Amino acid sequence: MVSTLTTVKWSIDDYHRMIEAGILGDRRAELLWGEIVEMAPERKPHAHLSSSAGDYIREKLAGRAKVREEKPITLPDDSEPEPDIAVVQDLGDEYLEHHPYADNVFWLVEYADASLKKDLEIKSQLYAEAGIVEYWVVNLKTMELVVFTDPGAGGYQRQQTLTEGWVSPVAFGDVNFAVSQFIRR
Repeated sequence: MVSTLTTVKWSIDDYHRMIEAGILGDRRAELLWGEIVEMAPERKPHAHLSSSAGDYIREKLAGRAKVREEKPITLPDDSEPEPDIAVVQDLGDEYLEHHPYADNVFWLVEYADASLKKDLEIKSQLYAEAGIVEYWVVNLKTMELVVFTDPGAGGYQRQQTLTEGWVSPVAFGDVNFAVSQFIRR
């Protein structure tokens, strides 16, 4: 009997080769800390609300940032998650050469139901360690917006839960976003 199992850690290059070779097929997966993790399927509220939020952010930040939906970002520690919404620097065609890095990210938004534990615990730690300045999780079970800021090695230092009102992202303090545009109560 084996008492200890050692898992294989994958590099970003390994992961890209698997994708190019078609090994993952149509499976929805992302690379987190060198492990290939299956992504939960999107249900109707998740798909609708995240799409509407992407449009809303795009409208409010027209010409100031690029809004990418369900696209990879490349982080240290062999991670390439696919957040629902990534608000990143608009570097034009530079993203033909690489996905946005942590330094290119203004903030991330995840919509979570089945993936709630992963998004609140695992991804918040990953994003904080990578230095992502701000991370929002829309809890679809309770219709709350959880805002994480002040990243550090131990995770985000500040967390705020909102059900109404307005919120301004750290990178765009002059822009107010209605919480109601991210959740439906």
